[in-house]
Amino acid sequence: MKFLILMGSPRKNGNTISLVKPFIDEIRRSGDETDIIWLYDKDIKGCIACRHCQKDWSKFGCIHKDDMQFIFDKILLCDKIILATPIYSWSCPSPMKAMLDRLVYGMNKYYGDRKGPSLWKGKSVSIITTCGYDPQKGADLFEESIKRYCKHSKLIYEGMLAELDLGYSEVFISDDKIERARSFAKKLLD
Repeated sequence: MKFLILMGSPRKNGNTISLVKPFIDEIRRSGDETDIIWLYDKDIKGCIACRHCQKDWSKFGCIHKDDMQFIFDKILLCDKIILATPIYSWSCPSPMKAMLDRLVYGMNKYYGDRKGPSLWKGKSVSIITTCGYDPQKGADLFEESIKRYCKHSKLIYEGMLAELDLGYSEVFISDDKIERARSFAKKLLD
């Protein structure tokens, strides 16, 4: 299997990547592939709802010439998509939100003169997230939005690993969090 991790964190040594690393280690230990895209390193323009992408059902077809075609191509080659992100204001940071908006149009050919296919139908989506609130109050809204996003796009939602950050004066990663990240990877491998 091929796992594509779409990293929504701006920090290369932050909490989210510290949770993703043991997840990746477990996936690689099983012999499966992982690839990671740091969204803050990419040029991702916001969707303008022009519906240009709806004209050709065989391709992404966005009018913007940025890094989204690269992300689109990577998604088509993977089996499982991992949205790895900190929670900002009960959702994901802006590069991930812009990417999700563009994908819902470019991947789902539902918005033209006729309803077309979902180009990524059947792909698996999971979330790995960190938040400053208890996950039931910090990550729940983002998870619900991704569940609806998956249903709309004919994707398979496989769950969320959410871990609490107690603040800048505390060490985030712990043996318990590492083990939960490894267990989450094992669940997705089954």
